[in-house]
Amino acid sequence: MPEINELGVAYLALKAAHKLYGKAPSVLQTAEFKHVQSLAQHQRDLEARVLVAPEARDVVVPEATLEAAMSEIRGRYAGDDEFVEDLARNGLDEASFAAAMGRELKVEAILEKVGTRAEKVSDVDVELYYLYHPDQFRRPEIRVARHILLTINEDFAENTRATAFERIQAIATRLKKGPERFEEQALKHSECPTALQGGALGDLPRGKLYPELDEVLFNLSVKGISEVVESPLGFHILRCDAITEADVLSQQQASPHIRKLLEQKRRRVYQKSWVKQLCGEK
Repeated sequence: MPEINELGVAYLALKAAHKLYGKAPSVLQTAEFKHVQSLAQHQRDLEARVLVAPEARDVVVPEATLEAAMSEIRGRYAGDDEFVEDLARNGLDEASFAAAMGRELKVEAILEKVGTRAEKVSDVDVELYYLYHPDQFRRPEIRVARHILLTINEDFAENTRATAFERIQAIATRLKKGPERFEEQALKHSECPTALQGGALGDLPRGKLYPELDEVLFNLSVKGISEVVESPLGFHILRCDAITEADVLSQQQASPHIRKLLEQKRRRVYQKSWVKQLCGEK
């Protein structure tokens, strides 16, 4: 059995390999493997310093927290056997994996404790942030839209350009007589996966659709139905279901978000400063 220190590095290397390269350490290229091992060893050394710091006293990770984290990891696998086999391929077993994860959770808890020492965010801080970052609090105009799509494919008789255009014009004619049939017609005829939801495209700000569709949608009134419009996908008919006008969040509305953002930033800055001091860096 490898030493505990080696098991801790193996756990951290496994996490780093998946995060950076999306694969297990055993299948990394030589340069990738060296990079992952270097990062894992550095993190392991840092963890060791954090765990013996005075701030680590009285910090305990509840068993339920560890069990929940282990359960979440197991849930990514088809079964326990696959989970155990994957651990073995990376030099770990369930006990060593749980120990390494518990260690990591404790380090995170210590850093959270340290972060509480950061300078508190005042109402003035919040107000100044709001005043100096106005673009962050502008909400764009939103359109709730549906569409019917017929694609163009010259290899299929029903979807040649001429036939597809003829078919969608027939749909447009039916909708002029019965606009309430839009969702029904989308379900029957649209060649987009959204057909199953009556052609629903969801909430759309400007710029989410192809430019030719965007221009048409943002000139429709509520419940307005467009003429046939072409995009690189094919022929469309659009309907605008609702409009939320552009506006600006008030300071009162934005304050909870600003306060949380500033608190997170200050905690991170304080934590980084504390870690540097712990490592003897200036």
